[in-house]
Amino acid sequence: MATGKLKIKKGDLVEIVSGKDRGKQGRVIEARPSERRVLVENLNQIKRHTRPRAMKDASRMGSPQVVPGGIIEKSAPIDISNVMIVCPVCNKTTRVGVKIVERKGETTKVRVCRRDDCGQEIDK
Repeated sequence: MATGKLKIKKGDLVEIVSGKDRGKQGRVIEARPSERRVLVENLNQIKRHTRPRAMKDASRMGSPQVVPGGIIEKSAPIDISNVMIVCPVCNKTTRVGVKIVERKGETTKVRVCRRDDCGQEIDK
């Protein structure tokens, strides 16, 4: 699989297309192009059992501080093929196209909605 650029960026609103959270929407917290995965806020939650650990440099404050252990829920990365971006104009899931636009004498690439009835820019 070719690694490189993703058409989904941090801060985009995406909808999960497949998996246990199918149909739910959330914001992208982090994009990992090398792994072709994205981290979506409060979706694809996993549980991790952690041990109590002593904090580094806590001895300066007097008694040693301890980070409590227990069962922690956190978001896990989702494969890029399992999410679709939600167009901010038509509020529907869409594939992303790229259009070259000239503004103020400079040519820039802009992401656009690929739906026939919309076709508006995703980046503002």
